[in-house]
Amino acid sequence: MEIYDYIIVGGGTAGCVLANRLTACGQYDVLVLEAGGEPRSMWIDMPAGFSKLLTNERYNWRFHTEPEANTLNRVISVPRGKGLGGSTLINGMIFVRGQPGDYDAWADAGAAGWNYAQVEPYFRRMETFAGAGEGRGRTGPMSVVPVRERYPITQAFIEAGRNWGLPYNEDYNGGTQEGVGYYQATQRAGRRWSAYDAYLKPARRRKNLDILTGTHVLGLDIEGRECRGVRFQAGGQARKVRARRSVVLSAGALQSPQLLELSGIGRPEVLRGAGIEIRHVLNGVGENYIDHFCTRMNWRLKGISTLNEMSRDWRLGAALLHYLTRGRGFLTLGTGLVNGFVRTRPELATPDVQYFFMHASYANAAERMLDRKPGMTLGVSQMRPQSVGSIHVRSPDARDAPVIRPNFLASAVDQETLVAGMRIGRQIVETEPVRQYVVEEASPGGKVQTDAQWLEFARENGQTIYHPIGTCRMGEDEGAVVDSRLRVRGIGGLRVVDASVMPSMISGNVQAAVMMLAERGADLILQDAAQPA
Repeated sequence: MEIYDYIIVGGGTAGCVLANRLTACGQYDVLVLEAGGEPRSMWIDMPAGFSKLLTNERYNWRFHTEPEANTLNRVISVPRGKGLGGSTLINGMIFVRGQPGDYDAWADAGAAGWNYAQVEPYFRRMETFAGAGEGRGRTGPMSVVPVRERYPITQAFIEAGRNWGLPYNEDYNGGTQEGVGYYQATQRAGRRWSAYDAYLKPARRRKNLDILTGTHVLGLDIEGRECRGVRFQAGGQARKVRARRSVVLSAGALQSPQLLELSGIGRPEVLRGAGIEIRHVLNGVGENYIDHFCTRMNWRLKGISTLNEMSRDWRLGAALLHYLTRGRGFLTLGTGLVNGFVRTRPELATPDVQYFFMHASYANAAERMLDRKPGMTLGVSQMRPQSVGSIHVRSPDARDAPVIRPNFLASAVDQETLVAGMRIGRQIVETEPVRQYVVEEASPGGKVQTDAQWLEFARENGQTIYHPIGTCRMGEDEGAVVDSRLRVRGIGGLRVVDASVMPSMISGNVQAAVMMLAERGADLILQDAAQPA
């Protein structure tokens, strides 16, 4: 049987970071197990190609939520990246550190060592930021650039935001988040720059790193209170591999808790209900599921060009040529062009709502199908949702998708904040200079005026924006799954390092926080390895 010092389960965002950092010193043999394959699609490199990957089963697990009353029993798509690079292969590339208070809250909740002063150096270490601003990294592996494309309607939206009362903010990751401005994206020379590009690809030449793709992990080998290795299937063959030091789960907020439960670690009632033998009781496994819920407001426009028309007929061919020869144009755009971080109540110390502005409107928001007439979209998301759901195994079969119950909009705070955010978004669009280009508000439309009507619109149309976290929560209390050093409580030789360990949601898109977490997680693993046995 093959033996490695460390086995990393999952070659996604966190797994790529860990593989690089744990092999850099040359002292440890590392194996990465990834269910997907190599990132070889042309749609991955082209930022606008993310829309083509939302339904691509080769690069997307294509999970779905269970029907829930809070969202009118709709089944909501939950895309998760599949392949080396994980969700950084298919995401919108938006880079947001969050607010300092997010990480201070982690520490206050029992995650010792994770306050902002302690994690901020890892943000700087991982990035090469191409924009202006203090306190940003300049030599890290992850390329972060301000969105380069500028359009008259985006400039008009920024000016409208300023006229409404928001400051212009050139760098929302530089210390103060509030304001309006252009997003920052994980790109290089107009191409997507994934965790695979930044971390795993440079490490592949190292002799102490092995990578197996097309492997489906079936469970963990647990002996007593120790994790000794991993069971998986590859090429139709069942295999085992052992770890001298540790198995590290980096399968993400959906699949890391699923693998723990498949291995008999979790809530007794869940395991018994799925027909799985109980090996170790950890009641927090699969609980504390938190995600960002987003509504999208659309407007019909006049007298100005939008992506709806730019991306059709001969113009799409011209744009493709421009992109291939110069790395510029609208094919370099992801899911957000202009940002807004706003406070829905003046007494709040920091923003609680995030805007995603694009000069495009969607006939089908979930599938990213554009309208034919000129339009624009404002995505509205509450940044720190209080609604908490769960994810649990459906059966003992590792190939069965888990049961996802996000419990969106269960909290009155979430409802009130989202309604207030949508109202403010409408007010900004009704402010000059954007107002002069508006023909009508297509969705939700002027008929929506009361709080109850706004909330019903959210229930009918809102979608996840693919930021699930928290299902293997970090902390020191009985409900925590891992301790502050990311070790699974009560099981030796097993850690979890991915978005699932986040105790609470950060204020914005989560990919930057996941990479930071993996950077610091690698340091913790190496520190423990250096201690005497």
